[in-house]
Amino acid sequence: MRREALRALAEGIPQLVRIVPSPEVKQTRKRGELTVATTCPSGGALDIFIEPRLPKPLLLVFGDSPAARTLLQMGELTGFRTCAVHPGARPEDFTGTGLVLGTLDLAAANPGPDTWAVVATMGHYDEDALDAALAHPAVDVALIASTRRTNAVRAALRERGLSEDEVGRVRTPAGKVRGSSQEEIALLALADVVTARRRRGPIAAPPEIPAVVFATDQVCGMTVDPLTAKEKTEHAGLTYWFCSTGCRAEFEKDPHRYLRAVEA
Repeated sequence: MRREALRALAEGIPQLVRIVPSPEVKQTRKRGELTVATTCPSGGALDIFIEPRLPKPLLLVFGDSPAARTLLQMGELTGFRTCAVHPGARPEDFTGTGLVLGTLDLAAANPGPDTWAVVATMGHYDEDALDAALAHPAVDVALIASTRRTNAVRAALRERGLSEDEVGRVRTPAGKVRGSSQEEIALLALADVVTARRRRGPIAAPPEIPAVVFATDQVCGMTVDPLTAKEKTEHAGLTYWFCSTGCRAEFEKDPHRYLRAVEA
């Protein structure tokens, strides 16, 4: 169950684990569902549903423009943690926003792999805002600007010494829009963030989970998972797994006693 919980967190989707009685110990898997056979003598079956509860993604919005404020409002409504970034800003200037930063130092926001930055400064300190966002390699960065303005900003970033890879991280979701209001541009920018996030998929790769092959405790008969059990011993070139220290110690006193019982 711990392994399947890690898978659910990595993939970001629920997992259903079905434990069913079967004379053969094997497993079958399809997306979001795992069926595992158990040798439990009771013969009971169990369905376990795992629902991942993940932190909300972080939306960093640079600027004090109508587009920036609309982005923050819509971000709150669509499940983001929001952070307004604007030099000199105070919390009361952006009511309803999760965090307000009055400088371009993003440390307090703790940007991570699921952080999405949108520069909506509308020509004011675009380069400084992008420089601050690009300093965090895991952050996705978008700029609201016309195509001509975007080219100028990218040239300025190169002059500042940023590499082509860094400059290439800047996306321009609203660069080709003409005659739209700032609110509409904000909507387009947020839609671009949501689309890019869904297209990217899970942040972490699902853990490599080997096939479940159970062992039987030779002393008490309990089913044991070798991948998680801590008690084992070697005898005659074979490894035997146990549910507890007591069973292992009992087996080690007289292995033949328990192996004869199995053969019988």
